[in-house]
Amino acid sequence: MTTSHQPPGHIVLTSHPRGRGQKPRPIDWGASTPAARGPIVGSLTEPQRRNVIGAHNGSYGFFRALAVAAGTLDATHKPDLADTHPAVPIGPHPQWTEPNKIVSLDPWGHVAAEVFADDIRQGLDIRPTIAVTKAYLHVPELKDALAAGRLEADGKILKANGEAACTKIAVEPVWHLPSVAARFGIDENHLRRTLFSHSGGMFPELVTRDDLHVFLPPIGGATVYLFGDVEAIGDPARPVACRVHDECNGSDVFGSDICTCRPYLTHGIEVCLETAQAGGAGLIVYNRKEGRGLGEVTKFLVYNARKRHKDGDTAANYFARTECVAGVQDVRFQELMPDVLHWLGVTRIDRFVSMSDMKYEPLVRQGIEVAERVAIPDDLVPADARVEIDAKKAAGYWTPEPVASDVDLAAVKGRDWEA
Repeated sequence: MTTSHQPPGHIVLTSHPRGRGQKPRPIDWGASTPAARGPIVGSLTEPQRRNVIGAHNGSYGFFRALAVAAGTLDATHKPDLADTHPAVPIGPHPQWTEPNKIVSLDPWGHVAAEVFADDIRQGLDIRPTIAVTKAYLHVPELKDALAAGRLEADGKILKANGEAACTKIAVEPVWHLPSVAARFGIDENHLRRTLFSHSGGMFPELVTRDDLHVFLPPIGGATVYLFGDVEAIGDPARPVACRVHDECNGSDVFGSDICTCRPYLTHGIEVCLETAQAGGAGLIVYNRKEGRGLGEVTKFLVYNARKRHKDGDTAANYFARTECVAGVQDVRFQELMPDVLHWLGVTRIDRFVSMSDMKYEPLVRQGIEVAERVAIPDDLVPADARVEIDAKKAAGYWTPEPVASDVDLAAVKGRDWEA
């Protein structure tokens, strides 16, 4: 196959297509069946048929564009989706069609190729936004847990060599703008105009196409690592453990010791495996929100500012230095976080591996019961991360023991920085 890197001779703008060509298929968000809901059509080669704003693949869509420009990818390529169906069936669950339960992902995204097969055969470019596969995880800390006797190998969920069997689920963001606005308690037009203005005007359809209500934002998505039986999630007689973790590449991957992120993540995996081995299911929800949604460059600048402060790196200045650099403490906005748990059918978490109120409260507001909150064991906190954990506890971070701290509570009250 040969490709061309020459730009198209004629560009069709999608900002004002009324009265020209085909009308896009309507999307009835929250409808009871995928046929009634309608497909998500993000076709770039047939803009008149698109019924969403933005492009598939989140931030990776720009790599696709670069590949087309460089001539390594045919701009008209449509994926062959044969044999790509989920390795494990998920849903449907009642939450998929309950009003305002799922606003930031497509609940039918993993079965799009199946439920919209007729539309695909007729040439409509419909792509999955969720993929479900199986794998084994190799996490060194699991070998340590086996050696210490905290975990036992069962040969199925956890092998003697430390391999952990899991179901992996990748989720791309799909925002229903009216519902996202309602979740934040703001006006949809205000949301659309602000998204347009503060993305450099990247998506004019946000302000010109009031007939398009679904947005594929160019941001990172989430990955779910599910241990144990998927069906255990919806069985009230079987326990569910969960760790919601926001990306921290330096700690999660490379073991940087300035924060508690990797230790808490691996502890969460351990708790999830214990729960799966007890006949339940364990969920790690890994969200791409590096640096509390501020990005890694900002995060490293804050590290420098903390370390170079005249009083040293202290819990009292932990949050203030971030705000000095970024202008805000945190932009992860956990209001959208429960959606993936709704998609999985979660109604109760027996063991929530988190001390974060910013994660706990949105779950409870969305009707997910949390029976127990599990703190990070003190011996897992790296020495250089004591500043972080002390600041969080002083700020009202949940902890099973009374907090003994000389940190100025007024300076940090209400702040929460767990990854």
